[in-house]
Amino acid sequence: MKKFLKILLIIVLVIVVAVGGLFGFLTVTEFKPADVEAADTVGDSTAELLPISASDGDFAILSWNIGYAGLGAASDFFMDGGTHSMAADKAAVNGYLEGIRTVCAGDYDFIMLQEVDRKSTRTYKVDEAEALARGNSVFALNFSCPFVPNPNTLIIEPIGKVNSGLLTCSSRSIAKAERISLPCPFSWPLRVANLKRCLLVSYIPIEGSEKQLVLVNLHLEAYDSGEGKIAQTRQLREFIKAEYDKGNYVIAGGDFNQVFPGSLELYPNGHPDLWLPGELDESLLPEGEGWKYAYDSTTPTCRLLNQPYDPSDTENTQHYVIDGFILSPNVELKNAETLDLGFANSDHNPVLINVSLK
Repeated sequence: MKKFLKILLIIVLVIVVAVGGLFGFLTVTEFKPADVEAADTVGDSTAELLPISASDGDFAILSWNIGYAGLGAASDFFMDGGTHSMAADKAAVNGYLEGIRTVCAGDYDFIMLQEVDRKSTRTYKVDEAEALARGNSVFALNFSCPFVPNPNTLIIEPIGKVNSGLLTCSSRSIAKAERISLPCPFSWPLRVANLKRCLLVSYIPIEGSEKQLVLVNLHLEAYDSGEGKIAQTRQLREFIKAEYDKGNYVIAGGDFNQVFPGSLELYPNGHPDLWLPGELDESLLPEGEGWKYAYDSTTPTCRLLNQPYDPSDTENTQHYVIDGFILSPNVELKNAETLDLGFANSDHNPVLINVSLK
C-alpha cells in the first residue's frame, strides 16, 4: 500500500509540474498587442481611389467568417457540443479553402474575412491569408499562441499552435490600416491561451474628397458570459461614432456573435445549454439619427457546430443571424443579402451588401 501511494504521489506531482510548466510557458509567451498597432498593406499600391459620384454606381462589400477553412458541412466543434478541435486533415482544409476562394473571386469592391489562419496546427500549417489575399490586403492577428491546450483534456488532443485573425481585401487604395485592441474578458490563466479580439480598421481615400471611408472588420467575443461582448460592442460604438464625427463614412461589419434584431423569432434558440449568442438592439447603435444595421434574416448566417450539418435534422440543427454590418448615416444601403451556401465550406454564410455614399 505504501509503495502504491508513493507511485500515485509521484504521478500527481509530475502532472502538477507539467501543467504548471505549461501555464508558465504560456504566460511568458502570451500575445500582448498594443492598444493600437499599424497593419501593413500588401498588394497594389497603384490602385484607384474610391469614387463618390453617384454616376459611378454602388459598391459591394462581402463579410464572411470562414471558420479557418476547417469548419465546413462535415465538421463539428467541441465548444458547441461537438467533439473535434481541429480540421479533419489537410485535404479537408484545402478543399474548404478552395470553395472559399471561389466565392471570394466574385465582383466585390471590399472583402472582410474573419477566422483566417496562418500556419496553424489546427489547419495543418496552411497560410490562408496568403491564399485569400487579393488587390490590397491587410491582416491583423486576434489569436496567437504557441500551444493551445484543449480546455476539456489540457494536453491530450490539443489545438496546438494558432495564428489567426482578420483579413480585409480592397480593390481600391488603402491610405492606412490599424489594429485596435478590444477588451479581453478573461483573466489569468484562461487569458494566456485565449483570443485577443480587435478591430481591423482600413482607411479608404475617396476621389476628390478629404473624407475617407472607414472600414471596420470585426469578430466579437463568443465564449464569454456576455460581459465581453457588451464591452467590445460599446468600444466599437464609440470608435465608429468618433470617425463619423470627423466627417468620415463608416461601415463596420463581421461576426458580432450577437443575434440581429428580429432574427430570434425566425430562428428560436432550441439549444441554450450548448451556446447562447448575445442580442443586438437599437441601443447598441451610436447616438444620433440615421445609424442602422444592415443584415438579411431570410437566410441564417451561422449554424451551431454541435454536429455535422444536417438541415433535415431540425431538432438538433440550430441557426442564427449573427453576421452583418453597422452603417453610418451618410452611407446609403441599397441591398443586404446572406448568400445561402449551405454551410458547405464554413459554419457561416457570407453577407453581401451594396451601398453608396451620400
